[in-house]
Amino acid sequence: MDTQAELQERGRSSAPATGPEERPRSSRVRDRAADLMSWRGTLALGAVCAVFVFLFSSFVVQPFLIPSGSMEPTLRVGDRVLVNKLAYRFGAVPRRGDVVVFDGTGSFVREGGEQNPVTALLHGAAASLGLAEPAETDFVKRVVGVGGDRVVCCDERGRIEVNGRPLNEDYLFTGDAPSKVPFDIVVPDGTLWMMGDHRSRSRDSRDHLGEPGGGMVPVGRVIGRVDWFGWPPGRLGPLPDTAAFDSVPAAGPSHG
Repeated sequence: MDTQAELQERGRSSAPATGPEERPRSSRVRDRAADLMSWRGTLALGAVCAVFVFLFSSFVVQPFLIPSGSMEPTLRVGDRVLVNKLAYRFGAVPRRGDVVVFDGTGSFVREGGEQNPVTALLHGAAASLGLAEPAETDFVKRVVGVGGDRVVCCDERGRIEVNGRPLNEDYLFTGDAPSKVPFDIVVPDGTLWMMGDHRSRSRDSRDHLGEPGGGMVPVGRVIGRVDWFGWPPGRLGPLPDTAAFDSVPAAGPSHG
């Protein structure tokens, strides 16, 4: 009996340990595979989310970082606004008073500028998410004249007139004149006359009067309409509306 008990005790003591430090090889392999799959799943989910956000910002709503004070007080430096890219996709066109983001290539900046394609791609991706300043060719301004409009500066009281009706521009920066640059233009069909709200600090259509295109921005270059504030939290909400253009009559026959 003693011999049999001794053999049983030796058998138990010589059995391989199955604790956490001496797990079978197959168990350790399974754990490593599970960890690897978990990391791959996380990376895949992150990639899918990134692609979704990028596509959403490319075709639906794009965050846009305001880089300058040309649209103060409506838009301030550092604001992040949400640009509605569907606003003009289904037959609608920009209206007087709309604040829009547009590509100024060929109107506000010359065409043909060269840039490192990799740098441009990375910067464009960051800008499309509102994480970087927009490209140098992207601008945000207010539509003051649409195709066919006659826009004049200024009447005897220093106000801009559109189709003979003076504007009460309640959005102007305090102390700014509507314009210190005189002009009398007719906006060609399919183009827009753009101006900043901070007139003394805005380079807009007025600054390109003598250049090809005369400062007019083709409607096809409009990226979208600024509809909402996305940042900072204290400014969340829709962009303030204006009644400045409510009494402006329809444009007469277009002149070129």
